[in-house]
Amino acid sequence: MLTSPPNILTLARIGLVPVLVGLFYLDGAWARWLACAVFTIAATTDYLDGWLARSRQLHSRFGRWLDPIADKLLVAATVLMLVAFERAPELPALVILLREILVSGLREYLADARLVLPVSRLAKWKTAVQMVALGFLIVGDAGPAWLFVEEVGFWGLWLAAVLTIASGWDYVHRSVGHMLDEPAPEAHLRPVRGASPSH
Repeated sequence: MLTSPPNILTLARIGLVPVLVGLFYLDGAWARWLACAVFTIAATTDYLDGWLARSRQLHSRFGRWLDPIADKLLVAATVLMLVAFERAPELPALVILLREILVSGLREYLADARLVLPVSRLAKWKTAVQMVALGFLIVGDAGPAWLFVEEVGFWGLWLAAVLTIASGWDYVHRSVGHMLDEPAPEAHLRPVRGASPSH
């Protein structure tokens, strides 16, 4: 259902992306802090929509399609804007973007075979580190010196890039058996039966 609470949260996350992008073009510390707040709210909806979908059994095909798109729009837009305004290192940003494309391709391929690629614990850690790092980088030098905001964001993004490579390899490793027409272990890939891990 388009109007179910999880889907409304997902749509709201997409709606916040242009707001976030627009705030990058405004000067002043207040704009950076407001952009960080918008980013944090958008990132929080990613957890909330999944939690609502699972706890209230509000899974839908529309939600399963839209949720990962909303996630990637938020991350890609934020990373690209940070690099464009020279507030984030380019190499880890590129690694993160390429991994998102790789995993999206894998999920699309496996969806054709009616298989789900579950989110790994490593990927969850990657997402957590990545979101924290991006939040710090958005604030940048507008943050207090004692908090080492830029340093935390810089090294946090590099750590997220390392975890990105590791989790990306994990997804490829778990998928390659099926891609080579070999039986996939049930613990790694499972057939789609109605609901999926995302709403």
